[in-house]
Amino acid sequence: MAMAQVMVTESEQAPAVLRLVVSASEAASWRRGAPLAQRRAARARTVQRRRRSLVGAALVAGLVVLAWPGHAFGGENSVGLSTDVATSSVLSAGMDYVVQPGDTVGTIARLINPVTPALARRALVRELGSAVVVPGEHVIVP
Repeated sequence: MAMAQVMVTESEQAPAVLRLVVSASEAASWRRGAPLAQRRAARARTVQRRRRSLVGAALVAGLVVLAWPGHAFGGENSVGLSTDVATSSVLSAGMDYVVQPGDTVGTIARLINPVTPALARRALVRELGSAVVVPGEHVIVP
């Protein structure tokens, strides 16, 4: 149980004032542990450490996703070629190809998809509406 005293102090310069006086043993009991400034500084360091860890984990996760091959996520272009092979082929989706003399739909399909040109040929025929190409014609690679 808390013990306290009320004390009246008077002086010639000031009027009487009531003061609550707590015993010395009770006053020291709530002041155990590290001072408030040290506790706040430790909490701030902990929060900063957690933020750094979170940012580091996010950066590592981002680098892993960027380094992962595209076909691991099911990435394919419109002619059935995986994204990493498609970037190494001569023609890629959206490019404008000008038909050269001697070109056929089959030769253009092999430039688009060297692995399985039949898929690229079907996409070209569907895009052009014909299986015949004319030299000088502009073909948008599907």
